[in-house]
Amino acid sequence: MVHRKHLQPWDVLVIGAGAAGMMAASVAGKQGARVALLDHADEPGKKILISGGGRCNFTHLETSWERYHSLNPRFCQSAFARYGAQDFLALVEHYKIAWHEKSPGQLFCDGPASQIVAMLQAECRAGDVTWYLRHAVQQVTHDGHVFSIKTSHGEMSAHTVILASGGLAVPKLGASDLSLRIAKQFGLNIIQPAPALVPLCLAEPFPDLAGVSLPVTTSLGKKGVKFTDGMVFTHRGLSGPAILQISSYRDAGQKVRINLLPGHDILAEMQAACQRRPRAQAAALMEALPARLARHWAQSMMDKRPLAEQPGRAVRTLAERLAQWEVIPSGTEGYAKAEVMKGGIDTRQLSSRSMEVQTVPGLYAIGEAVDMTGWLGGYNFQWAWSSGVAAGLAAAERSRVL
Repeated sequence: MVHRKHLQPWDVLVIGAGAAGMMAASVAGKQGARVALLDHADEPGKKILISGGGRCNFTHLETSWERYHSLNPRFCQSAFARYGAQDFLALVEHYKIAWHEKSPGQLFCDGPASQIVAMLQAECRAGDVTWYLRHAVQQVTHDGHVFSIKTSHGEMSAHTVILASGGLAVPKLGASDLSLRIAKQFGLNIIQPAPALVPLCLAEPFPDLAGVSLPVTTSLGKKGVKFTDGMVFTHRGLSGPAILQISSYRDAGQKVRINLLPGHDILAEMQAACQRRPRAQAAALMEALPARLARHWAQSMMDKRPLAEQPGRAVRTLAERLAQWEVIPSGTEGYAKAEVMKGGIDTRQLSSRSMEVQTVPGLYAIGEAVDMTGWLGGYNFQWAWSSGVAAGLAAAERSRVL
């Protein structure tokens, strides 16, 4: 399909047919705007399809700005106030999609994630959205009146453009920095992108512990953020929810503090166990730890004498290390294993009400391309829905007055 500039400009042109893009396109279309939705892929919503183990963790009921990492986390408040988790849940129920609450506030489909994609496609049909799949966007320019969009199939024009092509996470699905490159062309500041919600690598991993999992608390020392959840040792380092969560806040070279026995008075428990079993080895007395991990710690910090014969200082040091194990990751497993990208388009250049670029009227940015990274558990999808609604409504309104 070849497009020519002399054709009537679209009211709204959305770049990216993922979660945020489909939401924005459907909302704008249902407001009466003529909407085009472009994507370089051959099908929409690929990240939705693999999310939540194929069940799509589509929102979290406790969505609030405190659960987002950004230079300006409060930026998302306006979008959530206008369209929150309960609003999206109402849409899910309108389409009779069965769902369940896996953990407090964390909502999943009972069936396949394709139900969410089908729902968004139906919403786009209701808005009479025109789809252009397999259309790679090569350049976006603005002459002061309309935007020109150069694609792999020719040029298109639009009164408003919504950047919704996501970030760099999961490159095997076609992830790219397209929205960031377009934003740079319009002079916008980009917060340094990096993998987030991602496993951490260690320079000296523990291959003998690979597969060992346990609940832990992760933190970054003086920073207030901390997460209590599961952790698993891998052949390259550490993973599991508690590690993925803290990875979004960690800077390169920064150490991570891990409490391997949260909620335990480790020293008191070891002393009590020692009184019950004075001849037992240290590993046998670390009863709350997985056996392989207990043996590892005992062998690395104690000699072969029973714990009762170990110096008191050594016992205290072991207890302290278990409560405050510090590691300095050598890096992460990168975008290939990351759930999302952190960083992106600086929110200080956007309207929190409409997601419009303040210096380029008619240009909007939403979803993962924006510097707003949610916690694990449905928060990033809710940001996609909420920012998509905000931009879709605003772009449709703007196009009516042009």
